[in-house]
Amino acid sequence: MPKEFVFFTYLLESYAQSRHTRAADVLAALDAQGRTEFVYNMYEMYHSEAIENAFRDIDSLIATGEPGW
Repeated sequence: MPKEFVFFTYLLESYAQSRHTRAADVLAALDAQGRTEFVYNMYEMYHSEAIENAFRDIDSLIATGEPGW
């Protein structure tokens, strides 16, 4: 499996756990905003920063469709 996929899966599961929801629901919310591929492609940034930064970005992507930065 590509390292990007492994991290993407970890990120969704971790984010879902921190927000007391299911990874499938997070994925559906990202899909609804058309941002799943964006999150997947952010591997280089997300895996090298504090995971809370990625979580804040995902919060923004789900709420507005735009990254938090």
